[in-house]
Amino acid sequence: MESAPHTAEITDKRLLRGARTRATVLRQAVDIASLDGLDGLSFGRLAADTGLSKAGIQTLFRTKEDLQLAAVDHARDRFVEAVVEPARSAPHGVARLRALLDHWMVYAETPLFPGGCFRVATMAEFDSKPGPVRDALFRDQRAWVGLLARELRSAASAGEIAELDADLVAFQIDAVLCATNTALRLDVPEAADRAHRIVEGFLRPF
Repeated sequence: MESAPHTAEITDKRLLRGARTRATVLRQAVDIASLDGLDGLSFGRLAADTGLSKAGIQTLFRTKEDLQLAAVDHARDRFVEAVVEPARSAPHGVARLRALLDHWMVYAETPLFPGGCFRVATMAEFDSKPGPVRDALFRDQRAWVGLLARELRSAASAGEIAELDADLVAFQIDAVLCATNTALRLDVPEAADRAHRIVEGFLRPF
């Protein structure tokens, strides 16, 4: 009979392998979805792309919808790591808004995902399809626009910019960034500069 510590070690190794497999699959899944949409995901395609077994991937995610939801969550986590977290070192208000914009531009221009901004690339697929995937995408949309609005309110409260409708301006900034992502995919060279100039128009002192 095996000892408890040895059994625990085997279990830990299996969990670690499972976590690594899940991470590998999700990295590929978000790349595919950024180019071909979330409906472009399939267990067979991911198995072929990663060299993992189709059955093993399906064991981890069970259904296509579960896979889509996991991809949305993974893309959000990577967006937060690339754009939101680095901006936290800047003071609230205009400085943080500019930091968020700068990091978003790197995120979209580099880009982090082959198809550019993951949210822009996938949201149109589900804007008319009620369900958990749509809810997850729009949760992330609301969180991002809400973050912009909070920083705009902070800037106005500190007297850095004129009083404004923060929710409206945040909506406008996000719309500019979505359009910029499309322009970048079309190789419009002045897209980033135009976006910076438009956003700076909202951040003038008075």
